[in-house]
Amino acid sequence: MAADAARSHAAGRPGDRRAPPRPRGPRRSRDPLGLRRALADRLLPGLVAAMALLAALAIAGGRTASDLAARWRGGVAAMVTVQLPADADAEHARDALAALPGVAEARVVDPARLRALLDPWLGEAMPGIGSALPLPPLVELRLAPEAADRLARSPAAEAAALAGRVAAAAPGAEVEAHGLWVARLAALAAALRGVALAVLGLVAAVAAAVVGVAVRAGLAARRESVLVVHGLGAGDGWIAAQFSRRAAALAGLGGLIGAAVALPVVVFLRMLGAALLAGGDAATAGMAAAPGLLGVAADLPWLALLAVPVLAWAIGWVTAQATVRRWLRALP
Repeated sequence: MAADAARSHAAGRPGDRRAPPRPRGPRRSRDPLGLRRALADRLLPGLVAAMALLAALAIAGGRTASDLAARWRGGVAAMVTVQLPADADAEHARDALAALPGVAEARVVDPARLRALLDPWLGEAMPGIGSALPLPPLVELRLAPEAADRLARSPAAEAAALAGRVAAAAPGAEVEAHGLWVARLAALAAALRGVALAVLGLVAAVAAAVVGVAVRAGLAARRESVLVVHGLGAGDGWIAAQFSRRAAALAGLGGLIGAAVALPVVVFLRMLGAALLAGGDAATAGMAAAPGLLGVAADLPWLALLAVPVLAWAIGWVTAQATVRRWLRALP
């Protein structure tokens, strides 16, 4: 009897029995069309990374050209060198030139400084020849900001007018207005910025073409699967979204890799540009005169560099959407 009770306790009452677990439905695949194998995860990011690298370098080059042009316009353009006749009274000429309208400061160039500037050009073959050469007296003029702006806007006319005023104040003097060269350099910088924009446009077009080719290859590899789900009622938007997500992810990854690879190159270019912007001594001293990494990092075009992978992602998405929808509309 005890054995029967034990068997009854082990079997349990019918009300205590638990219901068997319900069978789970099939999991929804995150890649229903198998695009992880159809769209290569190495070739497309590599090509987009190369395009992103070129885009980042173009951005850095355009920014450096803009900074150099601003430096030239704000500094060198305001300086005018006046060469006086050999027998002229430099102090008297300086006072007369300082009184001209638009001149903020006038100073006589020290002959020792002038000879020191000439020595590197004369070379070491004839030491001391600089001190033996007869040098004309020079006066440096620093223009007021308004006069410098007028000279930058219309260099030829303003330089001629300035030369006339200088000739009236110091007869026989010759004028070298650096604004003429600055205007030409500023035009060159503007041309470089235009080239940088053209390079960005070309890079975007090439990246879109690369994504389009990759998406068409994926459509060809998954043609049967796409036709089946399309015949079962899947809309064009759903199919295009599958390709767009995959293509945009790969393009964004390539853009991120390209921007990361370009970062040290951009830092190096900015350090060179900072040495030039610091003036003549820093330019001749080279990288030693450039600011530290923290100073250069604070001056980097971070917003533009961070926009590179975002734009790559957007190009991948839009190109894949357009390519897939056009392919689906062409189906019979």
